[in-house]
Amino acid sequence: MVGGTRYGPDRQGLDGGEMMAELARRLDEMEAAIRKPSFRSSRGRANEVNYWIFDYPPERELEVRERIKYLVNKNQKGSDGFQLVVFDLYDLIIDHLESKNFLRQCMAFEQKQGFDRITKAVNNSMKISDSDSLIVRYIREHTPENAVVFLAGIGKCYPILRSHKVLNTLHQGFGQAPVVLLYPGVYDEQQLLLFGKIKDDNYYRAFRLVK
Repeated sequence: MVGGTRYGPDRQGLDGGEMMAELARRLDEMEAAIRKPSFRSSRGRANEVNYWIFDYPPERELEVRERIKYLVNKNQKGSDGFQLVVFDLYDLIIDHLESKNFLRQCMAFEQKQGFDRITKAVNNSMKISDSDSLIVRYIREHTPENAVVFLAGIGKCYPILRSHKVLNTLHQGFGQAPVVLLYPGVYDEQQLLLFGKIKDDNYYRAFRLVK
């Protein structure tokens, strides 16, 4: 259950130093996991390409970003045998809106119609629910061979983009590389809790990368 994970509600028993040490340990294990050749060649549930979730306390977002930046710089030296590709989902949304000159219109539209209407309009514009959505297409076109894909920025996208929705559409339309969703919240291989509080639809197809 969610409450039984170190990153569920019971993590309140850890002080700041212990939480940092625990996160550092899990980040080390994540790095070790993706470097294993078996990680890129193994299959996930129902013999599908692996989808993984690395969940972490949202208040540790900056530490996670710094570690991902370090991993990317280290990977660019070319000694890993694979390419680590990071897609910031928030940046993809903003880039799309700017390319269509929609960003200012969205701000004005929000004031008149409310944020729920903006969320629906952006989802429709990007075909978020389609297996060939603009996000899926972009990731597919910009992922090289022999890669590991990290998805970042899901917390910044709320409520426009929900975790279960992007995973479901990617699962339908992208299968060329393992995918790791960096998730500021809690995942127990059934339930997603963004920021440890906001429940997404249940999701069963991904593994929790580090326990």
